[in-house]
Amino acid sequence: MPDEPRQRVERVAGARRARLTRVEGTLADADAEATLRDADAGARPAAGEKGPNDERLRRDRPPHW
Repeated sequence: MPDEPRQRVERVAGARRARLTRVEGTLADADAEATLRDADAGARPAAGEKGPNDERLRRDRPPHW
C-alpha cells in the first residue's frame, strides 16, 4: 500500500479552498468536464423534437426561486 501514489493537499494563497495534486492515471479537471459535456450532449433531443410539456417545464421555476 505505501507504494501507491497519493494526492497531496496544496494550499493556494488567497483562495478559500485547497487544491489536490493530480495522480497518474486520472483525468485533469478540464478533461473530466469535457467528458461530462460529451455525455450530456447525447441525452438531449434533436432541435426539432419537442414533447408536449417542454415549454411548460422550461418556464417553471422551483419554489425557492
